[in-house]
Amino acid sequence: MKSFTYERVDTPAAATAAFARTKGSRYIAGGTNLLDLMKLEIETPGHLIDISRLALDKIEPTADGGLRIGAMVRNTDLASDARVRRDYGLVSRALVAGASGQLRNKATMGGNILQRTRCPYFYDTNQPCNKRQPGSGCAAIGGFNRILAVLGASDACIATQPSDVGVALRALDASVETVDVAGKTRAISYADFYRAPGKTPHLETALAPGELITAVTLPKPIGGTHIYHKVRDRASYAFALISVGAVVQRDGTGRVALGGVAYKPWRVEAAEAELPRGAKAVAAKLLAGAKTTHENAYKLPLVERTLAGVLAQAKG
Repeated sequence: MKSFTYERVDTPAAATAAFARTKGSRYIAGGTNLLDLMKLEIETPGHLIDISRLALDKIEPTADGGLRIGAMVRNTDLASDARVRRDYGLVSRALVAGASGQLRNKATMGGNILQRTRCPYFYDTNQPCNKRQPGSGCAAIGGFNRILAVLGASDACIATQPSDVGVALRALDASVETVDVAGKTRAISYADFYRAPGKTPHLETALAPGELITAVTLPKPIGGTHIYHKVRDRASYAFALISVGAVVQRDGTGRVALGGVAYKPWRVEAAEAELPRGAKAVAAKLLAGAKTTHENAYKLPLVERTLAGVLAQAKG
């Protein structure tokens, strides 16, 4: 690990000011992803700004009946919150499916949605990776890509976004609240939060340099049956090969988002109109335009079968 300087801040304004003041800065909260990347020298910040003490650890109702989740809320606390379990069961189920209890006790809401890909070539500094070193190439294309993207990829990158709770947030139409180094606040729709890889896969989100996540906001509850099903190589502490997050209403309508298939949680609203017709019809539209390799082509039938199981579970 390369040497770095460190400071702790107490307010979002102090955090963004520190970022603007010190070149090579990164924010750190739980650190469950960033510290691993620093040890491998994939991330090499010259200065760490500790935001773990910011007063952004509350779960509060919004004026329109939704829920505002502070960026510093720990995954364990969010998953066990009575309001989340009652009204946003998809969020709670997705969080519990992720990582381990020890990591959930440290990981934060903001950090969860910012975690970086688990592509093996991103972590292997002996291999080319456009996400790690822009312009170096993509070893995953033509390499070992069994766990990688079948949707939304490009000739420069086929990595996937690994967040479990991100799938739930996309299905529930969440938004991300931020403040930038000039003190300006904004809300970013979760549908627009991640950037397509294109020719610049190292630019992963809509955040500007130094822009700090302060909260994630959920709109008012939509009811229905909430199911999160994660298919992985082992029963715990593994990232999704594919996952399905669904909210299904009594009349068979609902919402569906996928994980493990693209650079972002994948949702196609037009596909949801097919829910009353069954998994095959929904999957056909969800997976339209998919590009597979001989190693990850299994993901397409796996999505359809998993979705069929989820819909059957929702019905009874």
